[in-house]
Amino acid sequence: MSKSNRLIHEKSPYLLQHAHNPVDWYPWGNEAFERAAAEDKPIFLSIGYSTCHWCHVMERESFEDEETAALLNRSFVPIKVDREERPDVDRIYMTFVQATSGSGGWPMSVFLTPDRKPFFGGTYFPPDNRYGRPGFRSILTHLAQAWISERPKILESSDQVAGMLRQYAGEAQAGALPGKDALDSCFFVFRRTFDARNGGFGDAPKFPRPVVLNFLLRYYHQAHNDEALDMVVKTLHAMADGGMHDQLGGGFHRYSVDERWFVPHFEKMLYDQAQLAISYLETYQITKEERFAEIAKGIFDYVQRDMTSPEGAFYSAEDADSVIDPANPNEKGEGAFYLWKRAEIEDLLGAAAHSVSAHYGVEGDGNVHNDPHQEFTGKNILYIARPLDQSGQPVIEIARLRMLEARSKRIRPHLDDKILTAWNGLMISAFAKGAQVLDEKYAGPARRAMDFLLGKLYDPATGTLLRRFRDGNAGVPGFLDDYAFLTQALLDLYEAVFDLRYLETAARLAEEMIRRFEDNGNGAFFSTAEGDASLLVRMKDDYDGAEPSANSIAILVLQRLGEMTNRQDFRDSVDRALRALGGKMTAQPSAAPQLLVALGNALFPHRQIVLSGDREAVDMRALVREIHARFLPGSISLMLDSETAQSLLARSNPPIAGMKPVDGQPAAYVCQNYACQLPVTEASKLAELLQ
Repeated sequence: MSKSNRLIHEKSPYLLQHAHNPVDWYPWGNEAFERAAAEDKPIFLSIGYSTCHWCHVMERESFEDEETAALLNRSFVPIKVDREERPDVDRIYMTFVQATSGSGGWPMSVFLTPDRKPFFGGTYFPPDNRYGRPGFRSILTHLAQAWISERPKILESSDQVAGMLRQYAGEAQAGALPGKDALDSCFFVFRRTFDARNGGFGDAPKFPRPVVLNFLLRYYHQAHNDEALDMVVKTLHAMADGGMHDQLGGGFHRYSVDERWFVPHFEKMLYDQAQLAISYLETYQITKEERFAEIAKGIFDYVQRDMTSPEGAFYSAEDADSVIDPANPNEKGEGAFYLWKRAEIEDLLGAAAHSVSAHYGVEGDGNVHNDPHQEFTGKNILYIARPLDQSGQPVIEIARLRMLEARSKRIRPHLDDKILTAWNGLMISAFAKGAQVLDEKYAGPARRAMDFLLGKLYDPATGTLLRRFRDGNAGVPGFLDDYAFLTQALLDLYEAVFDLRYLETAARLAEEMIRRFEDNGNGAFFSTAEGDASLLVRMKDDYDGAEPSANSIAILVLQRLGEMTNRQDFRDSVDRALRALGGKMTAQPSAAPQLLVALGNALFPHRQIVLSGDREAVDMRALVREIHARFLPGSISLMLDSETAQSLLARSNPPIAGMKPVDGQPAAYVCQNYACQLPVTEASKLAELLQ
């Protein structure tokens, strides 16, 4: 192993993967910037993450190559960034790469002036000219020469780019609040792009993008549009049937390279598990179709088994690549951990192998017939090729457990074991939803993870939230998504278990979020707090992609808190943000489906459900079950189970003071815009009010 570079002192698994490259890497920071300025060298910025397949490829081909490293070290100051630790840096330069090349992705490779203005960028570059792409060594040689011979041109171009980035960052300005037609426009975009045969939207590759499903379920609810629900149901079934769903271990891979969800990119991300669990649970609430509940349980099983730290927090991701042959641990392949040869199944299962192979689509010569890289030759991706009748279920379930046990003896893919506040927030929300819809036992993992985050990454005295914990170290100041996603998790956990501490902490965290991130002039929220001189601009995240945008969730949590606490300051922030982002929702509705969920909340009447009485009483538990069993978007629930809860909530919402049990029995008050129906004490009566 070569001598280590500066990255050896970092905590990020991605940076540590590059700590023994011959490249003279720096982490993002002043030491690198000062050297670039002092030596008058451009910066080479490489951004990726530890479970990124093409990041591994570029490392093997270029960053471990002595000749390439010498080129980099001689003419550039190389900086390596983990995009999951520093999404702020990633977002700025990804905007540049997408604008100049028409696409983006990781690894991202960007060349900057010493004052961090970009002038050339792309994603993966092969070492030599191939795949229609210029070779990395050629690019380095050309740009090193251009820095000497064409400096004025490069500086002029980089100044223009920086100006455009600043202009883009300041685009969101207050305007009119969009109307319901923005919701309709978004629906019709997804209707046009829906794949009626295979589920999902658009052509290959197909990403799950749960924010789209969130929007469609709420559009179904608000517009009484069955077609919106049908699209979600079709997509969730198709994904669950495909190879993108881990048929043995539960959970979902990152995306499908084909249009029918069969051949996945085998990486597993925590944020996908969290959001998809909620999509399946909400669809189960609507349809009562048991399969959706079972898929969600499988996700929770996977996360608890393979993605949970001993302290209860959740790890970030598992790699797509894994060891093909234990005798050759350096030889890795895409999805090797998950693939099966027909002979392996026959040796393991004996007589049951025939029915199991038929169910999972296993073929003797392998079932991946379009395999340009020959990675799956003779092997099978498990998918649901033949549905089961009830009599076959026990055989398949026994076989599944035996195959899972056998698979667990293989060398697992690399685990990115850093704990991210934002992604943990998403997963806590999912477990909280599981506690509401499936079983109270799922509240335990949610509580443990929340206790960890509040104990290790949050300082209640200052309101400071940190982003990352790994190897005993908490670091990186929190971004908007950390504050927003954790606040959402606190509210979801409160509505699952009605522990007042979670609601109080959510309100404090929201106050801090507004103080640190709100654009007081134009509305909406910056992704980063003020004060980081290393950033060219403060961006506003408004794209609902693989994860919901931080602005979408910030608005949603402030809407909920406005309803729960009756605080006008929260409502004012919501109104400013929706008006600031109105142009985005109108011009590009399909890019902002989660933002449109927040708009829908603003356009439709609000409902509050207040429970009053002993939380442990049988009748109270029946009332809670009635609420949790239903899909009630835009509604909030509160519980008055003590004088403390009553007085605290009545402080900002005086009518709550009069909401008491009825004749000693727990009672439910259902209100719309704070005009309340008569209280009910029976679950059946509550059901009528919630219809």
